Amino acid sequence: MLEQLVGDSQALDRAIAGQELSYKDGLELMNYDNLHLLGAVADARRKELVGDTVTFAASYYMNYTNVCAASCQMCAFYRKDGAEDAYTLTPQEIEQRVGIAKQMGATEVHIVGGFHPKLPLEYYEDMMKIIKKNHPKLNIKALTAAEIFYLSKLTKNSTKEILSRLKDAGLDSMPGGGAELFHPEIRKKIVRGKCTGQEWLDVIEEAHNMGIKSNVTMLYGHIEKPEHIVDHLVKIRELQKKTNGFITLIPLKFSLDNTELEQEHLVNNECSSVYDLRIIALSRLMLANTLNNISVYWVAYGKKLAQVALSNGGSDLVGTAFSEEIYRAAGKPTTSSVDELATMVKEIGRTPAQRNTHFGILKNF
Repeated sequence: MLEQLVGDSQALDRAIAGQELSYKDGLELMNYDNLHLLGAVADARRKELVGDTVTFAASYYMNYTNVCAASCQMCAFYRKDGAEDAYTLTPQEIEQRVGIAKQMGATEVHIVGGFHPKLPLEYYEDMMKIIKKNHPKLNIKALTAAEIFYLSKLTKNSTKEILSRLKDAGLDSMPGGGAELFHPEIRKKIVRGKCTGQEWLDVIEEAHNMGIKSNVTMLYGHIEKPEHIVDHLVKIRELQKKTNGFITLIPLKFSLDNTELEQEHLVNNECSSVYDLRIIALSRLMLANTLNNISVYWVAYGKKLAQVALSNGGSDLVGTAFSEEIYRAAGKPTTSSVDELATMVKEIGRTPAQRNTHFGILKNF
């Protein structure tokens, strides 16, 4: 199929030929005006690499606290310690919710929170031990690299020591949050009180080397420039070549409601659907042959746009997002059933399949 597509750019020609794209190629495609051809090439590469199956997990999202020592400009979720609507769950409360997740059919529990300034490392160990004791087959996907870095500073333990102890307590994999955008020029404008991009990469490399695989995210659609997107993708690709530890890339569309960027009028509108599709297509082409799974986060896109994104290089819908709270804080509806996601996929003529955390197929529809 790719041979039948004809590009009018050198970068697209290289993508059609299956070659690795350079940083310069990425910039060219970020500004390429034929979005339909860009999407067609990305989708043809998707078909070559992973076929027509669209995957998703039955995933339960749980935020153990919304208390955070950071105060990122792009976040609507965090609260300061002592705020009226601040909360922190006990390990026992967390386990009770996980029990509900199992009843809902979840195969993984996605646990993240804020940078709580008073929780000891034992809190996180106890959380994972009690979950693993009562639900030994449930995949615990917990704590971003940014949270691990913060815990290291808070407890004065190395990140390697923290990862080792959490793995012993039951940590199976890690979510990809906290990556935002790695480039320091843009990161300092959207992140406050969080690790640098390189520190995030260093922590996740340690995790990968210990056998803890992870997702990786990319937050876009705020005040970034094309070079920040391409830089992020190149850095993901280079680390993936070293560790093969990334499971999937999840481009995250910035949701501006209730964020500091909105309040200060630095961002007045969410980015266009055209830009969303460009990001998905570019992600596929920049990471082709290195990271095959490109996830479309339907929670941020809405189901109709998510279907279009699946035809522009996307191959996965992330999951059911039971009890998701981060995007809900920014005004998005966030829950869907396995059957609803399967229907979304069937409507565009693709084959739906429920997967586990590591993309093993559990059920075909």
